[in-house]
Order: sequence, then structure tokens, then C-alpha cells
Amino acid sequence: MSDKIIDVSGEVPIRRVGDGEKHSFFGYYNKTNFGPADTRLLGNRTPLFTGDLTGRETAEVGFFDLANGDRWHKLGETTAWNWQMGCQLQWLGQSNRAIYNTRATGPATAANIYPDFRSRVVDADTGEDRELPAPIYVMAPDGSFALTINYARFIRTHRTIGYPATQSEPELKLAPEDDGIWRMDIETGETNLICSLKRLFDFEHVASMDNAMHWITHMEVNPSGTRFLFIHRWTERPDDEFCYLHRLYTINGDGTDLRLLEDTDHPLPQLAEDFDPSQNGTFDYEKSEWQISHPLWKSDDEVIVWGPHQGEIHYQLYNDRTGSVAQVGPGILTENGHMTYGTDGRWMLSDTYPDAATDKRALFLYDCDRDLRYDLVSFYTPSDLGKHNRCDLHPRWSRDNRQVCIDSVHEGPRQMYLLDIGPLIDRLS
Repeated sequence: MSDKIIDVSGEVPIRRVGDGEKHSFFGYYNKTNFGPADTRLLGNRTPLFTGDLTGRETAEVGFFDLANGDRWHKLGETTAWNWQMGCQLQWLGQSNRAIYNTRATGPATAANIYPDFRSRVVDADTGEDRELPAPIYVMAPDGSFALTINYARFIRTHRTIGYPATQSEPELKLAPEDDGIWRMDIETGETNLICSLKRLFDFEHVASMDNAMHWITHMEVNPSGTRFLFIHRWTERPDDEFCYLHRLYTINGDGTDLRLLEDTDHPLPQLAEDFDPSQNGTFDYEKSEWQISHPLWKSDDEVIVWGPHQGEIHYQLYNDRTGSVAQVGPGILTENGHMTYGTDGRWMLSDTYPDAATDKRALFLYDCDRDLRYDLVSFYTPSDLGKHNRCDLHPRWSRDNRQVCIDSVHEGPRQMYLLDIGPLIDRLS
């Protein structure tokens, strides 16, 4: 092991959240589930441990009161969820209002850009709630607007993060002008298409796009809410993720100034007649040398991503203004993970996918100033959960950066856990 990778697992207390009465989880890594005072922890609860979701299964939506013995407060229910992202539950900026995706219960109107799905805002103090006309994918940091995309495209291309249709899956065009990235005002519910799939199809077009299904994923808004990033993917074989092709973009919040940061159009050996897809392991795609994955803003101008650049795949840091690219943690950060930065930009929190031999994945802190990695703990995950039912750690910072929340199955059930990293951060700083 490199002398720049330091095991500090003995210094980090960990505890399960809640009474374990039901399976609980939050979902994705790219937002905090800690409330404004770090005393309320958003989550989803369900009696299910695993299962291929049909869109009829119900999950409770609510929060654990960390200041009152982890008491559970139910805010609502939804059937618009999956194991990876949950229902996109998140806080609205610094308020005590939460937002999450729901399934439509009434007829669609012109305001419902995706007829099967809506989103709901609920006040965690009063219980007052209201419906918005479209689902959400990611929120602006101040809670003023959301970006959304077509969850039906995920059912066709990346089922792990999609929601099944209420009745039948809609017919999807390959790269239409009337589908893509929508911006929704949270107060008014007004929605506007700000970047279409046809626009991305036409932008520096390559031949591999011609007969391919196109979709958008991994959207993130920068800290000031002025620009956002996203991955454009396309493939002729949606059932084989090894045939996905990728581009990483940034764009202004109103859809202007589209910039291409990275393009991984590449040969596809999977199309060869003698290729055997059964040789691919569950997480091999996440470790592919062509994967662009989990991009995130470090600042208003810097984007970190796991991806290839000039023939080598690493954690890469792009400057959105200048186009410059630098490796992050070469020789230390050597595999794909779910990374987020602390508020000061010094500390990066991330994880790994399960090791093929041990079925364990690591959770670690990386010191950007000193180029040191501190391994916090290693967690076992059953190898038979598969892609759709898996439970990634998806680490999330508390707002004061002294706690970490993860989802895990290392004790059997699917649960959320808290790690107290405050004393460790104090010692290392």
C-alpha cells in the first residue's frame, strides 16, 4: 500500500440511524440529507430489502430527528423511487422544506411535461405541502429552481435510476427536439426546455450518434446557481452499458454557452461477433477505462469527474473557463467512486465499488492540500444484490462537515449510518 494511504478506521465511531424497524436509505451522494442545523436527517423507509421495482411499491418519505433519539417523522409516501436515487428527496436550500418525486394521481395537463410524474414540497415543521407539475432531478443550491429530465428514458437506457410508467412505457424518439433538460421554478412551477437532445445530437456530431438512443444524466448545479454540468450518453444497444458513449458538458442556467469538456466516443469491442457479455462482472462497467462518471462541482469554475483524458482514466479536475485538466490524487485515487467536497474544498469524501475478491468497498477522505488519503472504514456488501438492487455507500457530508451519512447493508438490512469524523478532521487540520 502506498505511504500516502493511511488507515484511520480506529478513530472513527459509527452508528446505525433509527431503530431498524424497516429498511431505510437515502439514495444518491450528490446532496446532503442533513437539515439546516444537522439535527434532521432525510431518508426513505420501506419493508423491502431488495426487489425489481414495478412502480407500485410504496416508500415512506421523512426524516430522523437526531436530537430526539432518531425519532422518525413521516412527511409523505411515494411510488416514484428506486434503490440508487430514492425519490430524489432533498432540502430546499437552507429551509426546513423538503422536496421529493411522486407519481401522478390525476389527469395530465399541458404543464405536466412528463405525465406520469410530479414532485411535492412539504414543510417539515407544519406539514403543509403542495404539488409541482414535474419531477425533479437536481436542485439549485438555494432551492429556487430544479432541473429535470425524462425518467422514462432511464427505464429504456439505465433502469437502475428510472421510474416505471404507471401503465405502459411511452414510445421514445432517439434524439427529439421536445425532450432534454427542463428548468422548473419552485415557487411558480413554470417549466422551460433549456437544452434539447436534438441540440446535443447536432453539436459536434459524430457518426456513432446516428442510430443511437440519446439521454442525459448526472446533472449538477454549481454553487452560485449560474451554470450546471451534465453527461450526454448515447448507444445503439441500451441493454449493454459497455456500449454507452459519453460526453461531459457545462451550460448556463438559461441554456446558453454550451461547452464540451470531454468526449469519449471510442471503438466498441462489445459489438464484435465473438464478444461474450457474460464475462462482464457486476461492477466492471463502473471501472471501465472509457467511463465518464459522477461529475461534481468543486467551485463555480472547477469540475471533478472520474473519466478518461488523453488516454488515461483518473479523477480529473477540469477548469470550466480555461479548459485545463489536472489529475487528482494520481497513484492514490485509482478507481471510480462517489465523491463530494467539503465546504472549504480541502477535503474530498469518496468511496469505492466492491472489491471482486472480498466484496468490500472503502470509504475515505482525501486531503487535497497534502495529497493524502485517509481510509475511514471498509464495508461488506453481498455480491448477489446485482446492479438494480445494490446499496452503494453514497457518502454525504453534514453541513458542518463533522459527520458523514452513508447507506449500507454490512449488518444485513439496508440502513443509514453516521460516522463522527469531527475529531479526526481536527487532528489532521
